Amino acid sequence: MFAMARKHAPCILFIDEIDAVGRKRGGRSFGGHSEQENTLNQLLVEMDGFNTTTNVVVLAATNRIDILDSALLRPGRFDRQIFVPAPDIKGRASIFKVHLKALKTELNKDELARKMAALTPGFTGGCKITTTRFTDTNGI
Repeated sequence: MFAMARKHAPCILFIDEIDAVGRKRGGRSFGGHSEQENTLNQLLVEMDGFNTTTNVVVLAATNRIDILDSALLRPGRFDRQIFVPAPDIKGRASIFKVHLKALKTELNKDELARKMAALTPGFTGGCKITTTRFTDTNGI
């Protein structure tokens, strides 16, 4: 992944759910490093190889920053954070509209999106996609 990023520079490398490989280390494994720790160590080594002349920007997302290994958050790695809150009712309705397009129904999809948005405060985009798929599968 990193070699490909360097080859195709300038580029942006995005790692979603970085917490899956970037959990705090220590105490969990018996007798050596776990595969997760090895992956984290390799990620840290690769990130240390980037600099301002590499023309590769590495971004990552997580909703569990509290469980990330502190080495990931050091300067030169993921040292800047942008908080993206859950969408408001208008944002939820817009997300539902996108995912309701494929739904076969006689109902007004704009009205359905507004109703579903009102019923789902605090839901993130992923929660809404799941809700829409459930609605499509089970009928409304």
